[in-house]
Amino acid sequence: MKQQKICIIGDGLAGLTTAAILGKQNFSIDLYSGSKKKSKISDNRTTAISESNFQYIKDNLNLLKANFFWPCKKINLFFEDKGKIINFLNFDEKNKNFMYIFQNKDLKKKLNKRINLKKNIKLIKKNVKDINSEGSFIVLHKKKIFYDLIILTTGGFSKFYSKIKVNRAIEKNYKEVAATAVIKHNANIENASQFFLKEGPLAILPFKKFSFSTVWSVNNSYFKINEKKLKEILTEKLRKLLNTKNIKKIKNIETFPINLNLKTEYYKKNVLILGDGLHMIHPIAGQGFNLVLRDIKKLAELIVKTSKLGLLLKDSHLLKDFYNTRKPENNLFGLGINFTNFFLKDNKYFFGFKRIILNNIKSFNFIKKASQSMADKGILL
Repeated sequence: MKQQKICIIGDGLAGLTTAAILGKQNFSIDLYSGSKKKSKISDNRTTAISESNFQYIKDNLNLLKANFFWPCKKINLFFEDKGKIINFLNFDEKNKNFMYIFQNKDLKKKLNKRINLKKNIKLIKKNVKDINSEGSFIVLHKKKIFYDLIILTTGGFSKFYSKIKVNRAIEKNYKEVAATAVIKHNANIENASQFFLKEGPLAILPFKKFSFSTVWSVNNSYFKINEKKLKEILTEKLRKLLNTKNIKKIKNIETFPINLNLKTEYYKKNVLILGDGLHMIHPIAGQGFNLVLRDIKKLAELIVKTSKLGLLLKDSHLLKDFYNTRKPENNLFGLGINFTNFFLKDNKYFFGFKRIILNNIKSFNFIKKASQSMADKGILL
């Protein structure tokens, strides 16, 4: 059989990981990164992945010497009650790590290095101008290039989605921003924490011995009022929450709008959407890239199965099978996290009910076990 060709558009974490995983098979892969002068590798944000997802990428991407993953055995959850900070739940693992945290730029560097060593993967720094609506080719400087499979990892919103007429989605504008930052400190912070504050949830994610990142989700009005003094507010918050004065420096503050966008259609012909384009969810549970990795794992399994059967990627039921297996979990996670965010918000109308639930949730061990299992391995449908 003639070597089949796969096109991946987008060189974020989703695109690079997809290329590296599929590059293990006998396919010719073109990865289009665009012609931007400034590389996307300089991404200072951090990402958390589960133990099972860490093992998957470590085993499949030869990351045995990757020392940029910070292991966390525990995440502590707190909520604010009339100015008091109450620890209502802890997720921990005794015999393994609960999750691993890394800076995006470190994994991107590793993935780029691996991709450059693969002869069957070409990194093309050109902008794709158009995609044929039937999904058979892309347009590059008026030149048509045909592929057996086209994968779009072009972010939450892309002109290509409307081009292939895949627009329907479950959508919600949270009217919030996620403010991320890198914090240098001299405190003893080894594990992750999540504080559900009256202003919005604040996550603390250590990724080095004396460095952690924060993700603080606040509503648009609060951000607009406090944008210029956000660094001072965050410094004071962290010192109070962590009971330490050893917060030395806050840098790389960036903000991103928060939206819910769950595609109800995943593909058209032989064009598949992956990454944030399939599911943009609230960051409070840190499940965004975990869902992406489970998508990539399932896609790779189906592609290998299709190839072993001697079928062409574009003529098989590959993308339909992917849609049927991944959509239920992606939607359940997205909508479940949406409900969790609503429930844990500072809402005076049902705060009493929320207080009762959170003060007693430790008594329901099955909830903790089920939540830990889903966070690690997903929902086994």
